[in-house]
Amino acid sequence: MWMYLGLLAALFLGLHNLCKKHAVQGNEVFPVLFGTIFSGFLLLLPLYFGSLFYKDSLLEMHLYIADIPWQTHGFIAIKSAIMASSWILAYQALKHLPITIVTPIRSAGPFFTFLGAIIIYQERPNFLQWIGFFLIICSVILYSRIGKKEGIIFKKNKWIFAIIGATFLGASSGLYDKFLIQELTLTPQTLQFWFCWYTVLILLVILAITWFPYKVKRQAFTFRWTIIAVGVLLVAADYFYFKALQDPEALIMLLSAIKRSQLIIAVVIGGLVFKEQNKRKKLMPLTGILFGVFLILYS
Repeated sequence: MWMYLGLLAALFLGLHNLCKKHAVQGNEVFPVLFGTIFSGFLLLLPLYFGSLFYKDSLLEMHLYIADIPWQTHGFIAIKSAIMASSWILAYQALKHLPITIVTPIRSAGPFFTFLGAIIIYQERPNFLQWIGFFLIICSVILYSRIGKKEGIIFKKNKWIFAIIGATFLGASSGLYDKFLIQELTLTPQTLQFWFCWYTVLILLVILAITWFPYKVKRQAFTFRWTIIAVGVLLVAADYFYFKALQDPEALIMLLSAIKRSQLIIAVVIGGLVFKEQNKRKKLMPLTGILFGVFLILYS
């Protein structure tokens, strides 16, 4: 069952990436990121108040947001700091790079998760899983050569380093999620609500320094409906992902790989929507990535 929940998470993540590309075009990254997280927080806020006043009803619907100790709040705040850093880097890179370059680099995330799962959680891959992960990495390298044809020199482009950093932080957060869900026994909605709360606070501090004091930046900001859509889709994706992690048999390295099937939406449909270059050439490494994911699932 956890694999199907992972595929649902991948579906919402693919749609999330398309909306995110539209939301950041010509916009300041920080207010867009704040708008998306705040939208997700507002979506979860009724569950919080419902948990205060209608506890039994929310428990029956499995949507109750539980009371947690201060130590657990600290653990969630750490996750918020990790993901805020990852998103800031990723949004900046997405603003300056084609989605068909950004998304495949992000697909290297399962490799970092793969290593962490072996070292931290002692998850043991088999032969096909080894092949699948290395096939994903080789396909990403092939994308770097295609990127040069679009004027993107991977060694000299700072946004490439930004998306690589975002990928590493995102993978670290994925490993941390297993600890939060399985070791601290947090429910998906409890983790999501407090995660959004602390992330909103972090972004408010950043905006107070980099955006609110500057009238020119505020006037240049354009609100788009996709800002709200990104927040809603992210909440949906994370909910199914955390539900999958609740299964004691769920393997974080396989879940991370399953989520890469979002590439079908982000690269194929995104390439058509945003009319980016070399779409046909990018299909070959995309096929390699998807085949790597298939090998992992098949194994």
